[in-house]
Amino acid sequence: MTRQSHSADTREHILAIGEAIILGKGYTAVGLAEILSQAGVPKGSFYHYFQSKEGFGVEMLKRYFDQYDQGVVEILQNGEGSGRARLMRYFQRWYDRYKTEPCHQGCLAVKLSGEVSDLSEPMREALADGMCRIVGRLAGTIREAQQDGSLARQIDAEHCAQVLYSLWIGASLLNKVRHCIAPLEVAMTQTETMLPQQ
Repeated sequence: MTRQSHSADTREHILAIGEAIILGKGYTAVGLAEILSQAGVPKGSFYHYFQSKEGFGVEMLKRYFDQYDQGVVEILQNGEGSGRARLMRYFQRWYDRYKTEPCHQGCLAVKLSGEVSDLSEPMREALADGMCRIVGRLAGTIREAQQDGSLARQIDAEHCAQVLYSLWIGASLLNKVRHCIAPLEVAMTQTETMLPQQ
C-alpha cells in the first residue's frame, strides 16, 4: 500500500466512524476524543486530515451526499421503467428505509439540518449544496417522465421537485419526533397525488 492510499484510507476511516457516531448522537454531543478513540487514530493524525471539528463536519456531509447521490443516480437515471416509475421507486425506498430502521438511524441530512444550520455556516452550506443536488436529480427525472409520457407536461418540474423533497424531509423529521411511520405514509399518498399516472 502506498503512503497516499494509506492516507486516503485513514481519512475515509475517520469519516466513516464519525458519521456512524454522529448519526446516533448528533454533532454537538460528540467530541473528537470519542471519534478518534473508536477510529483508533491519534489526535495528531486527525489534524493532518481536518483543520477542525467543523472542517470534519463539512467533509463528512460532502462525503455523505456524494455517496447518497450515487444511490440516487442508480435509481433515477440508471433504473428501469418510465420516469414516473423511477421517481416512485426512489420515494418507496425512502419510505421503506424509515419503516425498517429506527428513526435515529435514518438520514444524516435530516439528523443535522436543525442542529448545525445555526451553529456552522460552512456545514449549513454543505447541507444546502447536497440537498440542492438531490432536488436537481428529482427535477431532471420529472422532465424525463414528461418526455416519456408518464407524467403530464404542465407540471413545473423544478417546483414539483422542491415541494416533494421538502415534503419528505418534513415527514422524516416528524417521524423522528413522533416515532411512527404515519408522516411517511402521508408523504407517499401526497407524492402519488402530485405525480399522477398518465
